Amino acid sequence: MASILCGFDRAGSWAERAKGFYQMSTVDSITADTGLEVIDLVEDASFAERHLHERDVVTQMEGMRRVARAFIDNPDAILQELVNAAVELCGADSSGISIQQDTGRDEDYYHWVATAGAYSGFLNAVLPRSPSACGVCLERGRPQLFRVTQRFFDLLGVEAPEVTDGILLPWDEGETRGTIFVMAHGRDEAFDGNDVRMMQVLADFVAMGVRQQRQQKQLMEQAMLGAAAGMANELAHRINNPLQSITNLVYLAAAGGVSGDAKTLAEELSVPIQRLSVLAARLLSLPTAANRRPETVDEDLRVMTAE
Repeated sequence: MASILCGFDRAGSWAERAKGFYQMSTVDSITADTGLEVIDLVEDASFAERHLHERDVVTQMEGMRRVARAFIDNPDAILQELVNAAVELCGADSSGISIQQDTGRDEDYYHWVATAGAYSGFLNAVLPRSPSACGVCLERGRPQLFRVTQRFFDLLGVEAPEVTDGILLPWDEGETRGTIFVMAHGRDEAFDGNDVRMMQVLADFVAMGVRQQRQQKQLMEQAMLGAAAGMANELAHRINNPLQSITNLVYLAAAGGVSGDAKTLAEELSVPIQRLSVLAARLLSLPTAANRRPETVDEDLRVMTAE
């Protein structure tokens, strides 16, 4: 899959190939010249006539159970669990989730945050704003049927199996939005209306997962700030002790209250100065500590308090 990923990483190369496409809207850019076909399922009567396979209720329930457990046990991996479920429940060859990212550059507009199946090697791939099936889907705001021929991959400069049948659905959560999709690489008719309904459920789960991850991140940041503030408070108290010792010694020396020469005074000052230096270094490390997980900051505070 290395050849696939490196092609997506060549943003400059892609920008040169797609220079003319950026002047068009996402819908207008879907032409035979791009090798990309996107059809609104609401307007596609032939798709409505598809009845390809019976649904295994037990398999569907087991898939939904695993997704539900992922929300509870491993929310960080929920998006990956959703694309895994999409492959299994829809009989797809590949699946993925994209997120629209506003970088200010058209060449890296869509980020694939989860992938499964034959396209698993595309994880973390970045795709241009146009031509894009994701862009058309988000602009229309409805499920889409799409196909991708070799022409499209030639434009991107990548190697990947053609998409002979695929369905693509939008999702959004606040200001964040993207798509979830399943693909077949060889079957002209792989999906039907039942798959669209299943994918609509998974699209809702994607939005829920993105919201949960955002809330979890916010809670984590608050916890880290709280832990860092506690460490700073403890350090402030501990710095006061050696600082007070240094102040007293200097005051006594100035008043002639310390016997001996400068060397003796330096020896007496060395211990509190060294202690002050260690504590100051820890205080300066707090911005780094604030970026770590709360439990590691708590451990630093525990060790520091024990010293």
